[in-house]
Amino acid sequence: MDTTVTQIGSVVIAELRAAGYMESTIVNYEKSIKALTGFIGERGSAYTPSLGAEFASMTTSPRTGHFSAQRRFDYGRLVALFDVYINTGRVDLSVRKRGGGGRQPVTSEFATLIAAWEADMADRALALATRSAYGRVARSYLVFLEDAGVVSLDRANATSIFEFLESLLDRWAKSSLFWLVSNFRPFLTFIHRTDLVDAVNLTGIKRSHRILPVLNDDDQELVLQKCMSGMVIARDAALTLLVLTTGLRACDIIALRLADIDWRGQTIGIVQQKTNNPLTLPLAALVTAKLAAYVLDERPNSNDDHVFLRSIAPYTGLADHASIYTVIAKTFRKAGVTDIKVGTHFLRHNAASRLLRASVPLATISAVLGHASPESTNLYMSVDENRLLECVLPVPGGAQL
Repeated sequence: MDTTVTQIGSVVIAELRAAGYMESTIVNYEKSIKALTGFIGERGSAYTPSLGAEFASMTTSPRTGHFSAQRRFDYGRLVALFDVYINTGRVDLSVRKRGGGGRQPVTSEFATLIAAWEADMADRALALATRSAYGRVARSYLVFLEDAGVVSLDRANATSIFEFLESLLDRWAKSSLFWLVSNFRPFLTFIHRTDLVDAVNLTGIKRSHRILPVLNDDDQELVLQKCMSGMVIARDAALTLLVLTTGLRACDIIALRLADIDWRGQTIGIVQQKTNNPLTLPLAALVTAKLAAYVLDERPNSNDDHVFLRSIAPYTGLADHASIYTVIAKTFRKAGVTDIKVGTHFLRHNAASRLLRASVPLATISAVLGHASPESTNLYMSVDENRLLECVLPVPGGAQL
């Protein structure tokens, strides 16, 4: 096999064109191949995965002298294609999860520990979304230790917990750290480090119960009208309407398959990614109509049976939560609703709040949202501003404030 960068690069570019990739995307690949050619030329003519890893680690922009996320993405995806070609002799254009779940620990002890943690979660049949969240924070902590020169858990102490969480503040809002530490504790329990669990508890990170906004009637009507007007592509309209009316989680939208839709009964039936619980939801007539328009007239021909596919090659299922957010945000912008940051979390809350305002029992709302426990739905009682105002007692006459 000819393993020069020039030869592998020509094969990759040919496969990209055959798959229908946009020319602008191909140009970006060609730029990365040119950079890789120059890099390899200094060390020999043949490509190897070790040289690819070294090339992919060059994430500092020579122009600014700072880390470049775009450079990391471009170089990383090219090296991934080259590595697969070296190992299998073919170009694999399947879409990978954005970022691949973050860096992996490289020391033998930590790599073995992560493998054991993943196996334990699989043995306990945890939902894929839960395993992903638990695994991501565990890997981040171990990589943090490696970067600090700590290559054995025996040397990890409570201080490392505080420093690790503090290091995340440039990427996480303080109000979001509750979810991270909730995903972190199970791993620390798994490794039998109660001292590290105690350190997490000492941080005092608590769940934020801020009052979330909801769409007012006028904005909701604007979104509905724009989705039904034909000015939004059928895929984006159907996806937005589905989340708006059902409050489905992003992971369930991504995993939704054609066989999950009962067209005659106008329902969808899924097994939730987060809880592994089955869920059947009715589809509003306008949602069914847009879904049908997408599947019959717009959806690309593909062997992938996910309902929602990428609109450009490769025609595979949507990659991750960010893909869902992008679709919804674009639809809301077209509707002229730009003063609220929207996504599935916001629309999930919006759906629950509207059901609550319509005096739907909490047990029913819990079933619609697919909560594993009805207790999870009680959150919406505490963040519904109108309901809270109804609970305010009048100040007795003559009382002094």
